Amino acid sequence: MEYTNEYRDQYQHDLERKKDKPLGFFKTMLASGLGMLCAFVVINILGFIMMIFMMIALATSSDSSMPVSRNTFLKIDLTKTIPERSLSELQTLSSASSSHTIGLVEMLQSIELAGSDDNIDGIYLYLGSITTQSWGQSEELRMALEQFKEYSGKPVIAYADSYNQSGYYIASVADRIYLHPTGQLDWRGIAAQPMFYKDLLDKFDIHVDLIRPSNNAYKSAGETYIMNHMSEANKEQVRAYITSIWRHITDNIGATRQISADTLNVLADNLACYNPSNAIRYGLIDTLAFEYDAKKQMKEQYGMEHVVEIDNYLPRQVKRNSHNQIAVVYAEGDVVPGTGNSFQTAVYGDDVAKAIDNAVEDKDVKAIILRVNSPGGAVTASEIMTAAVERAVRVKPVIVSMSDVAASAGYEISCNATKIVALPTTLTGSIGVFATVPEIGDMLRKHLGITTDTVKTNHNSEGLSGMRTMSPTTRLAMQQSIEDFYQTFIGRVAKGRGLTVEAVDNIARGRVWTGAEAVKIGLVDTLGGFNIAVSMACKAAGIDEDQYELRDFPAEKGLFEELFSTVSDEDARMQLFGHRTQVQELDDAIEELRYWSTMQYYQARMPFILNLK
Repeated sequence: MEYTNEYRDQYQHDLERKKDKPLGFFKTMLASGLGMLCAFVVINILGFIMMIFMMIALATSSDSSMPVSRNTFLKIDLTKTIPERSLSELQTLSSASSSHTIGLVEMLQSIELAGSDDNIDGIYLYLGSITTQSWGQSEELRMALEQFKEYSGKPVIAYADSYNQSGYYIASVADRIYLHPTGQLDWRGIAAQPMFYKDLLDKFDIHVDLIRPSNNAYKSAGETYIMNHMSEANKEQVRAYITSIWRHITDNIGATRQISADTLNVLADNLACYNPSNAIRYGLIDTLAFEYDAKKQMKEQYGMEHVVEIDNYLPRQVKRNSHNQIAVVYAEGDVVPGTGNSFQTAVYGDDVAKAIDNAVEDKDVKAIILRVNSPGGAVTASEIMTAAVERAVRVKPVIVSMSDVAASAGYEISCNATKIVALPTTLTGSIGVFATVPEIGDMLRKHLGITTDTVKTNHNSEGLSGMRTMSPTTRLAMQQSIEDFYQTFIGRVAKGRGLTVEAVDNIARGRVWTGAEAVKIGLVDTLGGFNIAVSMACKAAGIDEDQYELRDFPAEKGLFEELFSTVSDEDARMQLFGHRTQVQELDDAIEELRYWSTMQYYQARMPFILNLK
């Protein structure tokens, strides 16, 4: 019995020691790995379940119609960004609330439909404290609102805490313009202020060689890396086009507000309208009021009982005749080679060319509208799309509708269309080409202590390595290639526009023109917005304007198809799941630098990003 008790004590002691003894290395690793694996599986299952519920909720909400009752005003929130094309279901799922889900084209259609909708009694423009519209978007919306008023006789009312210039340009067409009692009207004129990086690059001993045709003094893309100020040629063209835009804006505002352009310029020179009482005094604003009081007055004077957001206004698309379709192909962003995904806004050469070819092959499509909003980009991608347009016009009418900008490669893909429509404020032309070649050898050697040595088979085997200055032979070869493409470019424009090569050369040379100027020199056929392009497409195809249906190419993917294609794309996953807070102007500059660091050598592109608000 005694022996048994001792044995039990020893056994208990050994058991306690085993409990305290740490696991072996491999056992620890195995346990940690299993724990991480279990956590990963659980998190992903929960995430997948949440995503399914979100998709079901989205599909349910997008399918549900919101009937509009009597005495309703259509609200257009201009504090939200407006994409060219309506967002897909997946983009809607991942988009921030600061963006409209419907694109500008569909928004214009909704405004037109509201004019004939007996339940819509007017339009309420809400501009908050800041609006994001460019001059091109402002022009399109303003024209649509003018037509709405003219054909329906219904009022347009505008309210803002503060107006910036592009926002006020839209609001100036309204029957009544409200401003917050302590708000401001930022009326000061247009300025262009590009950044220059030469001095920064010099600090790091980075040298950039800019190669462009000998007569392309206006092709100032790349000058930001070799100069610290604007060239005289660039100042000349920028001054010309911002003056053209400003003159158009002041003329239109003057006409609707019955104020002379001279008076508007004096007010801008003196920043007089920063004081809200002056804005009232000089007739730019009708009433100072809080939004609550403005809505109360709208109810009393115009009978506004309800408001429907334009994103929720249904039906937005009229199904007229599925056998008389007009294809709309979007070319928005920088021109880049290859194919893209739903989250990266760029003009992917292969995607656009395929969309055009598919529209040509579709028997129900009678005409094609190419909607261009691009400053240009890679020459190779531009050539692919230009060839697709040339193929298309042999079979069906192709009407180009230019948005904010359709310049350089953005103009090349347009120049052989059946007709070209541009806004007065569109920036176009910039017919030219350039290449920028960075040399970072000195930077690596002086600042990082990195050197290179070379073994080669031929004299110029390392010609474009970027580690040393180009040899004269390499630079001469690139110069000749640039000159040859410029001749190809102006030849394409001459053929498409029915001009001589000499005439095109005189108006090309990299110079940027506004749409208003481009009509006068033959680069554009007609001034107008997307609706004018639709009318021209119907006429060219022999379709009654009441018997057509717009159809986007490429067709929007279904939610699940787009989701599963996104899973394999790392950049798209980051866009879907990794939003970041952005300071817009800084973000634009960083994006510009990123683009220049990854682009192909030969570029047909606008000079730089300009904030013309």
